[in-house]
Amino acid sequence: MANDEYESGIRQALANMSLGTDDVDTVVNAFITVDTNQNGCIEKEEVEDLFRESGLKLPKYKIRDLMKEADLDRNNTISPTEFARIYAQLTSEEYSRQFKTAITTKSNLKKSEISNASAEGTQHSYSEEECAAFNKWITKNLKDDDDCKDRVKNMQANDFFKRMKDGIILCKMVNLSQPDTIDERTINKKNLNIYREQENINLALNSASAIGCNIVNIGAEDIVQKKEHLILGLLWQVIRIGLFRKIDLILEPGISALLLEGETLDDLRAMSPEDLLLRWMNYHLQQSDKYKEATGGKVITNFSADIKDSIAYTCLLERIQPIDEETQQYELSPPICAKIEAKSNTARAESMLEDAERMNCREFVTAKDITKGNAKLNMAFVANLFNTHPALTPRDMEEIEDSKLSPPTEEKREVKTYRNWMNSLGVSPRVNKFTRDLTSGLVLFQLYEQVKPGCVDWSKVDK
Repeated sequence: MANDEYESGIRQALANMSLGTDDVDTVVNAFITVDTNQNGCIEKEEVEDLFRESGLKLPKYKIRDLMKEADLDRNNTISPTEFARIYAQLTSEEYSRQFKTAITTKSNLKKSEISNASAEGTQHSYSEEECAAFNKWITKNLKDDDDCKDRVKNMQANDFFKRMKDGIILCKMVNLSQPDTIDERTINKKNLNIYREQENINLALNSASAIGCNIVNIGAEDIVQKKEHLILGLLWQVIRIGLFRKIDLILEPGISALLLEGETLDDLRAMSPEDLLLRWMNYHLQQSDKYKEATGGKVITNFSADIKDSIAYTCLLERIQPIDEETQQYELSPPICAKIEAKSNTARAESMLEDAERMNCREFVTAKDITKGNAKLNMAFVANLFNTHPALTPRDMEEIEDSKLSPPTEEKREVKTYRNWMNSLGVSPRVNKFTRDLTSGLVLFQLYEQVKPGCVDWSKVDK
């Protein structure tokens, strides 16, 4: 079975489960890494490796207990759906306890609490690839900032988390993702001590919450103690919000060009940022003769299996490379030419990244991240490509009016405030659009549960 077909099968099996996009990616990547023979199940002896790959290292007795609960057919193996239930159970239990602690805190500042799982020996690992990618992104964006240029200079993996502990970089990253969220005058920049640093961290955390980050399970002490998985999780949320901010009809009217026959702008508004990025990729790829010849016009449906060979990427870069508006000639000399023929996927990925560097877009991924199908980092790479070189021509507004398509309108402040509040509580799926993401009722049930834990009988909820 081909790797992409195998991965697609797992994703389809998880489609009806209440898991967020990041959780699905974690489960899928862990499963396909451990299930080397691709038989669709993990043997009892390999289950420990499965948890480790998913970012949780559990003691063996805990794994045995979880296996007894999850292995419903008692065949001493675990399927993708069985593992997904375990993963969701662990994360949701920890989340519920964290939230209960947070809402009973007088200061309303989120504080960490050791969960039962942690007390029983759960150990969290973190992705070195993510650490390297975020390090590079932070350095690129803050290297000219007067307050941060010395802090990010020569920042390496071994001191990356230490440099977050005064809160200044975190505050700057929040403002990078959502400008003017934090009044720079409120950031303590001089005469720092542990108290002033903690003030900065609390400012960063609560501001991150205000823009829609889920910070329920992280407090200032976690940053000070350099808890890697929590810091990376926070940074990813902040970075993702910044990357997705421009994927909007108001900020990028060219998105209207992605309309399919019979669709309205309301249909585009209802799409998640991830789905819009995939629509954008396929829009350009379907206009690439090289891509259609090489793949038969295959539609890209994910940021992992479908892009591992880099054929889609190299053809996409050829399509979106900058063109001089006056001469209509390519600005780069020589222009980017899709190099589909390559000795290996790795070689093709390296060649593509060299082209991306010429376009000032070599961010987030390495050739290894691409060939391994790291969904999170590949999505960030594509989002940055879109933000830098969308290569879209907006539809004529007269055409929109003639076809009775409602023109794009800016999200109301009240709607944005409520949406960010919901996301800050960690609801799944993430609320991107009010009119779409509340219709199933699942988000509302989660809000009820968080305000009054135990009030929802989940056995009666159709997920």
